[in-house]
Amino acid sequence: MTRDQEGAPANADRIRPYRPEDRAAVYDVCVRTADIGADARGRFASDDLPGDIWAGPYVDLEPESAFVVEQDGAVVGYVIAAADTRAFVERWRTEWLPYFAERYERNDDTAAGFRPERMLIPELDEFPAHLHIDLLPEAQGRGWGRALIRRLLAELRERGVPGVHLGVHPDNSGAIAFYRRLGFTPLPSEPNGTLLGIRTDAEI
Repeated sequence: MTRDQEGAPANADRIRPYRPEDRAAVYDVCVRTADIGADARGRFASDDLPGDIWAGPYVDLEPESAFVVEQDGAVVGYVIAAADTRAFVERWRTEWLPYFAERYERNDDTAAGFRPERMLIPELDEFPAHLHIDLLPEAQGRGWGRALIRRLLAELRERGVPGVHLGVHPDNSGAIAFYRRLGFTPLPSEPNGTLLGIRTDAEI
């Protein structure tokens, strides 16, 4: 049995920092949870599309803000974030968009990938970071969601980030209830999305 750099057995259930070799697994989790938490494989022109919008830019541009859950040696969930949304939008436009535009045509499914400015919301200046979190069904209900967010909050807090926000589809009532239980509070939102925020010094 081998042990990783954090001292845990290599095959133990655990949270650990993202590694480049996790990229395909993160994309798999992303597409399998992309339909308001349900499996979206086969729904888009490419199963990579959800990952190329909601995961790839984060793990490629800011891997230090990404953590994964392993169960039985397999990645079954993750939390990823941008510590400074404004700076991240600039990097998306200059470093990610050329790759994305080469792969996809503009349409309703790909629109978010072409418009990183959608993430700039002045009312959220007290919550400059934002996150995405996804867990496969077999990893849900085991406390991993809370643990992932706790780990991310600690990381962001150490880097001097005061708060983080996230967006949830308004129909995803279960996710909204989960975040509210953790201490996320409602923020100014648009009709097609619910925004919630939490300070990084919150105890969850």
